[in-house]
Amino acid sequence: MDGQIEHLSCDVIIVGCGVAGLYCALNLPRELSIIMLAKTTLDECDSMLAQGGICVQHDTNDYAPFFEDTLRAGHFENRRESVDLMIRASRSVIDNLMSFGVDFAQNDNGSLRYTREGAHSRARICYHQDTTGAEITTKLLTAVKQLANVRILENTCMDDILTELNVSVRSSQYARQISQQKNACGHCRGVVAHNNDGRTVSISANATVWACGGIGGMYERSTNFPCLTGDALRIARAHSIALEHTDYVQIHPTSLYTPKPGRAFLISESCRGEGAVLLDAQGKRFTDELQPRDVVSAAIEQQMAKEGSDYVRLSFANVSKNEIMGHFKHIYEHCLTEGYDITQEPIPVVPAQHYFMGGVHVDRHSATTMPSLYAVGETSCNGVHGKNRLASNSLLESLVFAQRAAWDIARKESLPSPFPQTYSEHPVGAEAKAYKEFRMTKEAVCA
Repeated sequence: MDGQIEHLSCDVIIVGCGVAGLYCALNLPRELSIIMLAKTTLDECDSMLAQGGICVQHDTNDYAPFFEDTLRAGHFENRRESVDLMIRASRSVIDNLMSFGVDFAQNDNGSLRYTREGAHSRARICYHQDTTGAEITTKLLTAVKQLANVRILENTCMDDILTELNVSVRSSQYARQISQQKNACGHCRGVVAHNNDGRTVSISANATVWACGGIGGMYERSTNFPCLTGDALRIARAHSIALEHTDYVQIHPTSLYTPKPGRAFLISESCRGEGAVLLDAQGKRFTDELQPRDVVSAAIEQQMAKEGSDYVRLSFANVSKNEIMGHFKHIYEHCLTEGYDITQEPIPVVPAQHYFMGGVHVDRHSATTMPSLYAVGETSCNGVHGKNRLASNSLLESLVFAQRAAWDIARKESLPSPFPQTYSEHPVGAEAKAYKEFRMTKEAVCA
């Protein structure tokens, strides 16, 4: 240890312990040593908060509808190759999650039960009650903790990256050399972080994966944890690493209204998918609740401005009590703590910042424009979501492209992944034909 700097080394450093970071670790070869950083505690990641579910290609006939739903929600600004990869990988991801013990809802015959959300043309969303994110994250975390090659450091915040030019920096030179090399080219060689004790930790690695979430902590009203402050974006800018669509921020239509400060509580879009409706001050519907999120959020904002109110209302009158107590149990219980019984009365809801579609630009392998640096999950922008994310595509996209980052790292190390690729790298047959047509689709179609 040099003064107050602790020096560590590993093969792969993963910054973030949400589903993207955890799944990346699980898909890396067991021969590689891995260090994972959690900015705060392991349970304080947005993956834990995901309520609605995770999309999957329902069957062989669902490729084109799923693709089109994703494009329409994204205003046709989506990167087509990324959408294609996500859809075709979806079934293998769901199967893999179930092998880790993820308990998705099932029908009486044992088949997966699907729900529907806004802008989906059919039900294709797997779910676990209204805590799908927590179910997936918890099971993946349990699996990662069993790996002898993984070390997790909690309460460790990334401050910068190491490059091949600054990897030997020591405490006396740190500030000066980093400032001089911000725009220098080179491979990423790890990260510099600090822990709760104020000690600097320098972690050298052959590959670095950013999986450190979005930007919700920078907003007054957000469904995100406040620790999510776009750390990777700040560092990327400083090192001239390409960013993409940093103005593409999603506002979720329904968070529970409260005048109290703090993180907004999300009311899942699945509620509207199962029949909940939005009402104005007179108790009348004023919009189609199953439109894309940006459209519904705008309609709510307009209604609030028209009424001069701070919220609109969401009624569960069309949702059976069995559905509420089973599918939306945790939403029901939280609303009770706020004084609302959703089985008896509408609840006040208001839009809130929810998701970041932009981020650090990556390719189909989740590689950034700096060699040996990858970005996955909400930190990255692989183009799947376009200008507006389709409901329940976030968990799927995070897992698919976290796995692809792990595969690319393994390939460069000439080592096999514990979960090899089961889908073709490019579409074939009917899917190839549909993909070709989607690639020719112009943004104007969205109008």
